[in-house]
Amino acid sequence: MDTLLRGGRVIDPGAGFDGPADVLITDGKIAAVGPGLDAPPGAAVVDVTGLVVGPGFVDVHSHVHSIAGHRMQAMDGVTTALDLEAGVSPIERGYAEAAQAGRPLHYGFSASWSGARAQVLLGVKTDARVSSSLAMLGNEAWRRSSSPAELTAWLSVLENEIAAGALGIGVLLGYAPMSDPAEFLAVAELAAKAGVPTYTHVRELTEVDPATPIDGSEEIARAAGETGAAMHHCHVNSTSGRHVDRVLGTMERARKLGSRVTLEAYPYGAGSTAIGAAFIAPERLRMRGLRPSNIIVVETGERVADEKRLLQLRADNPSAPCLMEFLDESQEADQAMLRRTLGFPDSIVASDAMPLFWPDGSYDSTEWPLPPGGSTHPRASGTFAKTLRLMVRESGAWTWLEAFRRCSYLPARLLDDCAPGARAKGHLGVGADADIVVLDPERITDAATYTDPLRPSVGVRHLFVAGTSVVRQGELQVDALPGQPLRGEAR
Repeated sequence: MDTLLRGGRVIDPGAGFDGPADVLITDGKIAAVGPGLDAPPGAAVVDVTGLVVGPGFVDVHSHVHSIAGHRMQAMDGVTTALDLEAGVSPIERGYAEAAQAGRPLHYGFSASWSGARAQVLLGVKTDARVSSSLAMLGNEAWRRSSSPAELTAWLSVLENEIAAGALGIGVLLGYAPMSDPAEFLAVAELAAKAGVPTYTHVRELTEVDPATPIDGSEEIARAAGETGAAMHHCHVNSTSGRHVDRVLGTMERARKLGSRVTLEAYPYGAGSTAIGAAFIAPERLRMRGLRPSNIIVVETGERVADEKRLLQLRADNPSAPCLMEFLDESQEADQAMLRRTLGFPDSIVASDAMPLFWPDGSYDSTEWPLPPGGSTHPRASGTFAKTLRLMVRESGAWTWLEAFRRCSYLPARLLDDCAPGARAKGHLGVGADADIVVLDPERITDAATYTDPLRPSVGVRHLFVAGTSVVRQGELQVDALPGQPLRGEAR
């Protein structure tokens, strides 16, 4: 059925348009945009007077590979959820499992650097499951540097994954911070040759660990400059902490020199990972100026008392999800630092949405509302609504046009060269995918908190994915699973 969205304020960052217009959806595509459009016979007409209509948000950093997680992100305005920082391994299994179960949102994955290394260095067979990925992050055995033969072997694994449709290479370098920098340069060379981006969780900064083999942000800039690869710096706020202004300066200089570096941020002062991660070790926390009390176990809510308890938790269950407070959101200076990071020119909004899980060990649910007792980081529920609240509604730092450029248009453009399907996303041009969010500009806000992370955002009135209604009048449509894969095309 055709759908006409009538009377809204339309924002199209692709055309730089912000004004009153109607939007016609036909066969999952944008058929027309303009004032006073006529509704085709039999079309559904949706009155969106007083609401903002724009391209759905493209989240390039989402670890929610589940129907439940996608539903939470749908209520936050997301229409495409991609796991590009960590990726999955093997890539074909990740796509196949998503297609078999169905997804409310579009989905896609990068090739997993950590998965490829684990296959070769540990001899393990990866299975693309979230639980397996978390377990591996807490395993020290794969973090070492590779021999020349091992390097050749896992680079070949990555090359095959790119040929199978991966959207670039996801590099969890911060989880193997002492590995040989020559390995990362080899990954950049492979990416440049294949014409795909890299998406990197960088290693430590020199301010944090003077013994690091190379400064994490400088490494991105140098590799991009030396190889010509398109290199994306993931969650620059959490990996940089209080040194973020220096890191942003490094990225700015690299851009001025012509390097293809991009970056992303999210609007929270706490990150989330497995408690066995290298940077959660007591000595690493001290280097960051943090204490064990800055670590919270997600499942139990326990705030870690001291180093002895932290070591015990890391030994007992290294894959247990935890929160790490790197900024104090109650302090205005730290809030201002978050806003500066979000406001950095062309900084992309990305959630780093963490998996949802329940005490019985499950990572998904088809119930809605979601069953009680589930846990995650609130950024899985509220990243985009919180960003709009902070940057548009409260501070006025962004116009609505700029907000959609950061949340929809720029993230989609990261993929233009490696995934032709991305070119139809992030804008409302005729022929674009009908991935559309309709929101209330006066009410859009996050509701999730660290203690109650599964509360859906407020203010998304409608959400269309490939022209199918996933949110209608603020209510999730539980029978809607229109998500389609976004895959790379090797050159």
